[in-house]
Amino acid sequence: MNCLPVRADHIGSLLRPAPLRQAFRAFHAGAIDEARFAAAQDAAICGAIKLQEEIGLPVVTDGEFRRGSYWSRFVERTEGLSVADARFHFHDEQGHELAFTAPLVTGRVARRNPIALDEFGFLFRHTNALAKITLPAPSTMHFWRGSDYAAPGVYLRPRDFFRDLGQVYRAEITDLVAAGCRYVQLDEVALAMLCDPAVRARVTADGGDPGELTDLYVEAIAEAVAGAPSDLAIGVHLCRGNFKGKYLAEGGYDQIGKALFGCTGVTHFLLEFDTGRAGDFKPLRFMAPDKGVVLGLISSKIAVLENVQDLLGRIDEAARWIEKDRLAISPQCGFASTVAGNPLSEADQRAKLLRCVEAARAAWG
Repeated sequence: MNCLPVRADHIGSLLRPAPLRQAFRAFHAGAIDEARFAAAQDAAICGAIKLQEEIGLPVVTDGEFRRGSYWSRFVERTEGLSVADARFHFHDEQGHELAFTAPLVTGRVARRNPIALDEFGFLFRHTNALAKITLPAPSTMHFWRGSDYAAPGVYLRPRDFFRDLGQVYRAEITDLVAAGCRYVQLDEVALAMLCDPAVRARVTADGGDPGELTDLYVEAIAEAVAGAPSDLAIGVHLCRGNFKGKYLAEGGYDQIGKALFGCTGVTHFLLEFDTGRAGDFKPLRFMAPDKGVVLGLISSKIAVLENVQDLLGRIDEAARWIEKDRLAISPQCGFASTVAGNPLSEADQRAKLLRCVEAARAAWG
């Protein structure tokens, strides 16, 4: 398979329609049973598939409509994982902050049941387009709580933890491939945060080493996808945080590019470039020759619609550092990493996804 499965991509999560948000509230309040909740999810996903197909997207997702957040199902369905407070906060340009929760390791991790197999199966049965499934990257289970990522005595070293966690991913990917999956995306936030000098300083102040963490997380990705078939597209999405329009970090890819962009086993990277917070395109020079890049040029955080000519200019600018044929376009992130979603309307979302298709056709035909 080519290093890029499609020219117009998107990150995965979509705004939950009002009936689905209501169903989430009703289910967690005990007002509806699991069957009615699943029916509401099924109906919303069918609507999301129709939206993506009408727009002309060559890749579709289920919008992550069965998840409370992009990593919640992984934690709920993996033995040895729970939830606790994170050590970081989301923020915006005005200094407003939001606390959040993160995975906590409470025991030896193991995969006793499938994680996303049912999500993929429903999606696969309801579309003829390329069906993509998203999974949180391995670092999600470690970075946000620092040295307190696990209960005392569970793992002596982080590498021991990631060795067990890698087995969880490999088993899940094996089952997804057997069910017909040909596109898996890993959502990676920790490595994007390690692009930020302030985050790196905080890690150092806490007794950590940003360089060692970078190597550890790149190795964890490679271990998670080891042995995957050659016709499986595996993308790694770099995200600086996406919660109600707020973010966690900023900084270009210079700090991590050499280590990450040669990562074995993955086919391409989906990189944020929607604002100056992500730096310039120069780090793309580190990209291994067998890998592609999906340029996240369209913002999923604000409603303003990007201009096609401006997008084409930015694609040409990126092509100064990597061949244009190895590039594609997408929004910089999903539209709803949690049920709450970003401060955009469904009409804004549709327009931005359509703009990806329009820009891709103009750039690559």
